[in-house]
Amino acid sequence: MKLVLVSACAIVDADNRVLICQRPVGKALAGLWEFPGGKVENGETPEDCLIRELDEELGITTWKSCLAPLTFASHCYDDFHLLMPLFICRKWEGIPSARESQQMKWVPANQLRDYEMPPADAPLIPALIDLL
Repeated sequence: MKLVLVSACAIVDADNRVLICQRPVGKALAGLWEFPGGKVENGETPEDCLIRELDEELGITTWKSCLAPLTFASHCYDDFHLLMPLFICRKWEGIPSARESQQMKWVPANQLRDYEMPPADAPLIPALIDLL
């Protein structure tokens, strides 16, 4: 079975809310809410992936020193196995905006379960609730 490495980020604002994005129509699992991030490309670290993806998806800039590993998910989908480290980020430049026409919401950690998420994302919520 193919292993896919995806890096995700819990972007946390000054009010301890977490930014989640809705997967756009046309993508797998469209309509579900997720943490920003994406596939780690060849020769890229999970942190490099997040720096690139946060710029591409949200128009914000952050740095490796501002990405703290929090937890990870390991989930078997029908045709691949997903391994997803989750980092937390509290410092960035710019104002997050939906560059891929996705919906975005700032949500208190204890309300994240109110949003339907992909099976790999949901197990990450308890770590965020414990932290925030």
